Amino acid sequence: MMQAKQKFNIGIWCWHTRQAAQCQIIECQDIWGSTAYRVWLPAKNAVVRARSQDLTALDSIQPTVEYSLYTAAATKLLDALEDNLLLAPIQSSVVPLPHQLYALNRAMSRNRIRYLLADEVGLGKTIEAGLILRELKLRGMARRVLVVAPKGLVRQWQAEMLLHFGEKIQFIEPAELAAFRQWRNDEENLWRLHDQVICSLDSVKPIESRRGWNQEQLNNYNRERFDDLISASWDLVIIDESHRMGGSTEQVARYKLGVALAEAAPYLLLLSATPHQGKTDQFMRLMQLIDRDSFPDEASVTRDRVQPFVIRTEKRKAINADGMPLFKPRVTRLQAVSWQNRHAVQRRLYEAVTDYVRHGYNQALATKQRHIGFLMILMQRLVTSSTAAIRTTLEKRKALLNTSQPQLSLLDSPEMDEWAELDGQTQMEIALQASGWAQERAEVDMLLTLARETESQGTDAKAEALLELIYKLQQEENETALKVLIFTEFVPTQAMLAGFLESRGFSVVLLNGGMDLNARTKAQHVFSQAIRVLISTDAGGEGLNLQFCHVIVNFDIPWNPMRLEQRIGRVDRIGQLHVVRAFNFVLEDTVEYRVRQVLEEKLEIIAQEFGVDKAADVMDSVEVDPIFDELFVHGLQDPASIEKECETVINQVREKVASSKNNGALLAEEHTLDAEDARKWRDHPAQFWLERAITTGLAGRGGSAVKTGDAWHVKWLNGSESSQVCFDARTAEQNPELEWVTLEDPRARALISELPRYVIGQPVPVVKITGLPDTVLGVWSLWEISLSADGFNRKRFLPVFINDEGRTFVPTAKRIWDLLLTENLELHGTANMQEAELWFDGSITAARIQGEQLFSELLVQHLSQLKEERERAKYAFDARSQAIGRIGLPAVREHRRKRLDAEYQARMAALDNAEASVPDLNAVMMLRIGPWRTDNDDDK
Repeated sequence: MMQAKQKFNIGIWCWHTRQAAQCQIIECQDIWGSTAYRVWLPAKNAVVRARSQDLTALDSIQPTVEYSLYTAAATKLLDALEDNLLLAPIQSSVVPLPHQLYALNRAMSRNRIRYLLADEVGLGKTIEAGLILRELKLRGMARRVLVVAPKGLVRQWQAEMLLHFGEKIQFIEPAELAAFRQWRNDEENLWRLHDQVICSLDSVKPIESRRGWNQEQLNNYNRERFDDLISASWDLVIIDESHRMGGSTEQVARYKLGVALAEAAPYLLLLSATPHQGKTDQFMRLMQLIDRDSFPDEASVTRDRVQPFVIRTEKRKAINADGMPLFKPRVTRLQAVSWQNRHAVQRRLYEAVTDYVRHGYNQALATKQRHIGFLMILMQRLVTSSTAAIRTTLEKRKALLNTSQPQLSLLDSPEMDEWAELDGQTQMEIALQASGWAQERAEVDMLLTLARETESQGTDAKAEALLELIYKLQQEENETALKVLIFTEFVPTQAMLAGFLESRGFSVVLLNGGMDLNARTKAQHVFSQAIRVLISTDAGGEGLNLQFCHVIVNFDIPWNPMRLEQRIGRVDRIGQLHVVRAFNFVLEDTVEYRVRQVLEEKLEIIAQEFGVDKAADVMDSVEVDPIFDELFVHGLQDPASIEKECETVINQVREKVASSKNNGALLAEEHTLDAEDARKWRDHPAQFWLERAITTGLAGRGGSAVKTGDAWHVKWLNGSESSQVCFDARTAEQNPELEWVTLEDPRARALISELPRYVIGQPVPVVKITGLPDTVLGVWSLWEISLSADGFNRKRFLPVFINDEGRTFVPTAKRIWDLLLTENLELHGTANMQEAELWFDGSITAARIQGEQLFSELLVQHLSQLKEERERAKYAFDARSQAIGRIGLPAVREHRRKRLDAEYQARMAALDNAEASVPDLNAVMMLRIGPWRTDNDDDK
């Protein structure tokens, strides 16, 4: 006969065999010959139905070593997470610098992760954002991520996220969405196809009108690029160069985009080295994206209110992992190239193009044709770049003048930031499409003839000077394989230089905007190995990290000196071991040379005056682009006025730098950086805790983990299998074929978070721990202390040790917990139930006493957070109430005041309810350390 199953009474604890966990009976029902139960599973905090055959008595379940090791490791990991353990530095290939670790720590110290990352230029805000992204993902707090950045920074984001964090971010070009939609459901939101997306800022902002478009076309455009993007359910939104979202008014498209993005996700990171551009209203709108309640008006923009939302480190305070200053000095030199007699035709070409530019620019002013003005600026930059560049462009211009050209919508755009963000090559390709003026075709024919004659007569003057410089530097540095990075604005100049240097025995690799991420990565890699010269356009250089090279030649110079700094920043960056040497080529006896001379002298004075490395550190290069364009054009039209025009521009720059420095006080934050703190993370034991918890916790729950060599074969609780698994960053880095499991994996997180519970009636294992002296005898237990309130839940874990004399020892309790994670554990049977109940009573008494301080800390944190929320709500209420008071119509004023009062009262009531927190204390594990003597033993 089949043995009858034991029947359990309501309130009894028992073991659920299918769940492999303790459960408590809360309902028992005998019906139609069967017994059914409803049981509470504390590990999942869930009530489930159970059959009688699913349940068994607690004392029938024998403890195992694996069960104890799993519980010790899982609780250690969860306790560290509650105590703000940072996972990203441990489970990423990047080792953060002290200021980057500080940024991560600050960001994760609050529940509301909405910050402005405002480190000065060159300190790696992208890395900081990547660390926060990884931390949120590893903690299971984020899955869907959106990055919005200026078009020129998209490649850099993709490259750095992949290189340092193994995170693939999909670039979506909205212009491709319409074509892609043909293959998908018309109602489908295409932004949901990838969990991690990057798009360019100006490609997704909403538009209200466009020449020749009807309302349906506008609606379709905004739906695909804006509405669908915002509604795609993001967890984290990152906006780079976010100061451009401030807008001159609330009606500007970029600001509207910023507001929508800020509301599209619970977590928000705004990145900007220059967040305050001297206009308080714009800065207020930027801060409103983070927290509208805290910044209802301009009067709220104070240091005390701004500081909690800003994370900023200044360059002068940044240190490396050895505690040394992060940046080395650099040497920048204006390299004047003189005209020789053999360059007479090239000089004549320069002068002829300059005359053509003057004429064309005057035509543009007279006819108010801005697009022609842009073209003329580019023609002047092309002729100073190389003969190849101007000749190629003149050929294209001639071909286009023979056809009818449409006007360019981009050049007619009121937002000139879009134009300024393009690199020179792209600007040239667009501007060439502009319509011409009377007699321009004849001028272009003449210039083209002269350019071809120049090329046929010999080498470019600057190319000759470049060769001489490289030979000279090889001698000075005693390095025949010296690496040199060369920058140019234009692809034809790049091609000319490559042929010129290769014909003289130099190995060369190219980078330009037409190359995809894989080709760029390959070019960067070969340059780090055997290749001696890398020639890059500005678009190609975006996002490059070339610290292994310290010589840079700017073969042609952008008119905006801030753009020059961006180029030099490719080598003068974190990790550079040498003094960077930058050489800026310019043709002697030209307007460009005279303007550049004056500019550099005066910019150096400004840098010294305000104590900054360079003006580019505190200014947005895009914003000042038109200032320098105007300066050079005026210099071309009236060379005698160069000194005066430079002084005017320098005064504007001085005002902007002064404003930036003054407003920097709003962002200033006193904090110390700890080099030792940064070094310890790579060897943090959390990775081992995760491995121990997973590999020991699976077997008792129906899974398994078997190790062969460096890899584990894992069978997960959901039935899936991973054949080659590792758990730490170093093993993953050395063995890319392995699957690297982190807490980001939901299978791992589920196993860690569903903790067991110890209850009376459960066998207590008797154990011996290697590394623990034999004289340590007693009962060790582990307790979960938690605080629960409406919308809030906090917990910590407390180890307790009571020796056989009944004394408690806090250091010993912590030591045993640590040893359970590192030493061998031997199981020597179980204690009898009578002893176990006595031990439990003594342990819970000790836990109540020792845990009071821990719970008090949780309560202080909880009440502090509620106080902060109340202050924010009250400040916002007062500011909005004053604004309503200024409304002229009494009926409107009263309606809005009532609505505001109702919202405020509801919010305060919710916070009042959250103050009624509930404490809880539960045993997670209990062990008997070493043998024990009972009264019966004494009798014997």
